[in-house]
Amino acid sequence: MSVDQATPGRIREVFRAFLLLGLTSFGGPIAHLGYFRSEFVERRRWLTEQAYADLVALCQFLPGPASSQVGFALGLMRGGPWGALAAWTAFTLPSAILLVLFALGAAAFEGPIGQGLIQGLKVTAVAIVAHAVWGMARNLCPDRRLTGIALAAVFTVVLVSGPLGQVAAILIGALAGMAFCRAHAEAEAHPLTLPVSRRAGHLAGAGFVVLLVVLPLLAWVTPSMTLVVMDAFYRAGALVFGGGHVVLPLLEAEVVQSGWVSPDDFLAGYGAAQAIPGPLFTFAAYLGSVIGGSVMSPLGGGLVVAALALVMIFLPGMLLVAVLPHWNRFRRWDSAQALMRGANAAVVGILGAALYQPVWTSAILGPQEFALALTGFLLLGVWKLPAWAVVALLAGGGVLISV
Repeated sequence: MSVDQATPGRIREVFRAFLLLGLTSFGGPIAHLGYFRSEFVERRRWLTEQAYADLVALCQFLPGPASSQVGFALGLMRGGPWGALAAWTAFTLPSAILLVLFALGAAAFEGPIGQGLIQGLKVTAVAIVAHAVWGMARNLCPDRRLTGIALAAVFTVVLVSGPLGQVAAILIGALAGMAFCRAHAEAEAHPLTLPVSRRAGHLAGAGFVVLLVVLPLLAWVTPSMTLVVMDAFYRAGALVFGGGHVVLPLLEAEVVQSGWVSPDDFLAGYGAAQAIPGPLFTFAAYLGSVIGGSVMSPLGGGLVVAALALVMIFLPGMLLVAVLPHWNRFRRWDSAQALMRGANAAVVGILGAALYQPVWTSAILGPQEFALALTGFLLLGVWKLPAWAVVALLAGGGVLISV
């Protein structure tokens, strides 16, 4: 991207697009990838299907919240560093604010209407993810070899649960692509325009490592609760692959076992995080608010600690996105192009497995939910309604079938 492309108009465009997604993207990280694909590949055409799949594959390899890293990278590609900051802010703040309000005493969803609304939002995630899997499979698995790689990825993540299974599936897919997909590699060239210099990428990578090493040392040497909290949330964001629900055990170990947050408060915040749009990592804002209102009340209160926890848990993943300038050089190699064809097919398989567990199993409880999910899928695929409209319609449908 040239400097003149990162105009205030583009930054505002990025902010508005991601703010809408931050207000409507229910369903967790896998569903977010579906929302991003619908908005930025199909509707706005900011990048191609293959380039988008490359981004998803890369962010699955990196520690941190994968869906938020994809969003950060999309903002970077469209509006430069300020566009990346606009994308992260707009996508993250709505859910963070809602969780802080919940921590401060906002009423939770109760009664049949509230529960029906939550159920409708879960069904929406089924429609969004199914639409994403169908569209990506048609584009990224056009032949038997790539379809076989996608199927192998499904079996891999089923047999090896957790982030290890996802990383293993992509590695197996990449190796299979190098072995079986070289004949088509030369036709694949979908460059990503990345306004980050090599020097900036090196500095960001060094910053990631330095903070990971130095923060625990400072927290150990200096009796500062602020440094201890910064270290806890930075490590939680730096040592998790895939993001989403995978970070919960790390957070539980840091804030519950230390006595900062009670088990009941932790579970209540986790339940609230399921009922709101946006990235699950904003759960850190809720935890920071609880910690700041009790353990750290003399140091600024809940709002300050909530903001600190939110920034620190996202910071390592955002720093690692700066490796993207090296991605284009890697992609120019013929072997790398074959590797990415296999990795992209594996991403389709991972999304397909996630469509069943946890998306389908937690949302489709009977024929009414199935009919509602099928309606959402057709609204997206046939009538081409925007994702936010489908969210509104299916949320209302969830209320109707619950009363």
